[in-house]
Amino acid sequence: MRRFWLLFAQAVTIGLAVWFIVTTLKPDWTGRLGGSQNLRIASSSVSIQEAMPSQSPSQNSYRDAAKRAMPSVVNIFTTKEAKQLKNPYLNDPFFKKFFGDGYGGQTEKQSSLGSGVVISPQGYILTNNHVVEAADEIEVALADGRKAVAKVVGADPETDLAVIKIDVPNLPAITLGRIEQVQVGDPVLAIGNPFGVGQTVTMGIVSALGRNHLGINTFENFIQTDAAINPGNSGGALIDTNGNLLGINTAIYSSSGGSLGIGFAIPVSTVKTVMESIIKTGQVVRGWIGVEPQDITPELAESFGLTKKTGAIIAGVLRDGPADKAGVKPGDILLAIEDKPVTDTTEMLNLIAQLTPGNKAKFTISRRNQDSIVQVTIGKRPKIQREQ
Repeated sequence: MRRFWLLFAQAVTIGLAVWFIVTTLKPDWTGRLGGSQNLRIASSSVSIQEAMPSQSPSQNSYRDAAKRAMPSVVNIFTTKEAKQLKNPYLNDPFFKKFFGDGYGGQTEKQSSLGSGVVISPQGYILTNNHVVEAADEIEVALADGRKAVAKVVGADPETDLAVIKIDVPNLPAITLGRIEQVQVGDPVLAIGNPFGVGQTVTMGIVSALGRNHLGINTFENFIQTDAAINPGNSGGALIDTNGNLLGINTAIYSSSGGSLGIGFAIPVSTVKTVMESIIKTGQVVRGWIGVEPQDITPELAESFGLTKKTGAIIAGVLRDGPADKAGVKPGDILLAIEDKPVTDTTEMLNLIAQLTPGNKAKFTISRRNQDSIVQVTIGKRPKIQREQ
């Protein structure tokens, strides 16, 4: 028995000695033996730790969504010639002597940048109208480094959308998402080229849906997000956590030009309708009746003794326009279009725009607090010329 304890004591002593030597000379061996999740590395006299190569990313990572959508988002570079300065002393030798032969006669090229989204392998790219509007040259830079000259297929200034096209093979088209499944609070990613620094991904949530009355576009139904959107992001993609397109980033609310956490994107439902119309016909055709509407305010309702609190007041009617020919008068209140209720002027414009020119539509109006129905032959909405 005594001999057994002696052998045991000697074995323990030798084991402790070996452990001391290993931990002193080879400390990384102990990390491997203990199954540590970190790798301890001795660099000179400083001991540091690194993650094991097999460690998986956090479950909250959106890398897969970004990886799926980023190849479809492109950078757009546009140039246009500035207006030539008409100088009365253009050919005066005295001024040329001091300012050179190009005095008063040079034209400068103005450059700007934005983003776009590949929506078809055939080369169709969605962007904002204000990104490519009045551009003399449009160049598209793909995420894989390829570059190509683009041409404008068509534009819709009233939603600030445009479709351009490039002739490049094997384009990675984005997948369109479903806006009806989106809710406030859902995480989203914004992809674009802010300030020209290169493709950038920012994260936020859906802050609001159906934003309008912002004065940005004629037809407004914006997704509001707090994902950082800055100059250069215009025309870029707002995607969900699966990498599907939810909207086209369009505008920011800012007093400084930088992101304040209030950005607006055109929803994919509007994008799809406008895109298909432009690709098919080169333009967007909307219904029109020739009236000037006005929202019903509590003050107006009290002043005119109106019993209706919703709808749109017809403040003016274009002579010989569709509404005038149907008997609509200034002061009428438009309550419904094809039995769809009109809550305000924005809803009225959207409902009329969806009507097909040449067809008749049923309008429910209130005149002197009495409801009646008129049939209006829908006209074609005139093109809006934006100031350059």
